[in-house]
Amino acid sequence: MSTLVVDGLTVAVGGVEILRGINLEVRSGEIHAVMGPNGAGKSTLSNALFGHPEFVVTGGSVTLDGTDLLALPTWERAALGLFLAPQYPVELPGVRVLDVLAEALAARRGGSDPGRAALERRIAAEASEIGLGAEFVARALNVDASGGEKKRLETLQLAVLGPGIAILDELDSGLDVDALRDVARRIERAARPGARGSGHGREPLGVLAITHYKRLLDELRPDRVHVLFQGRIVESGGPELAETLERTGYQRYGEEPAS
Repeated sequence: MSTLVVDGLTVAVGGVEILRGINLEVRSGEIHAVMGPNGAGKSTLSNALFGHPEFVVTGGSVTLDGTDLLALPTWERAALGLFLAPQYPVELPGVRVLDVLAEALAARRGGSDPGRAALERRIAAEASEIGLGAEFVARALNVDASGGEKKRLETLQLAVLGPGIAILDELDSGLDVDALRDVARRIERAARPGARGSGHGREPLGVLAITHYKRLLDELRPDRVHVLFQGRIVESGGPELAETLERTGYQRYGEEPAS
């Protein structure tokens, strides 16, 4: 079982403090949602957790299963079982999806090599489950793919790699209703113990989903919802908190930051 612990995290960008003491704990089998307006620090949180060099951690700690993530480069954080689905997935010309996943699996500490034939079968099965055409799997990663197709490809990578904790940064951005349902349901199956297709015997996935809108949470049902406002978690609650935010917005927490 995996546990991501964020304790008192402060982060600056360009010398300006953006995150001002974030406390979160996400375990295997849990889905946490972080909601907030533009400029609140949501993407800063995801980038800092994954070690983007422009996002400078100035205080606090982040651990995964007791290991200090802040002391590790990005690739080692991924090898330990941390996964990031970024808001804007990058294109990798000349690098096929199969090659990316084969190398990523090889880099996982203690991971076994399933073999190329087995990996190809697994990728094909996962692609079919989330409505992704075989032609996208054969291409270079994200090249000539729409925004929604890129998000499906991110979900494919997550499903095949089987990380312990996944950070989903605006996963719903660019997805139509059908794509959102396919992607969210696949992720939820990975997170919920005993669910059909919940990870092929792997431990349940822990999810930290960052989003503006409740529509993602209608499909990816959270256990906890956290409101990030002006660099701080100002309220946490159950799924009903997302319903409240849908009605009231964020003005009750004070003046919204500039977008």
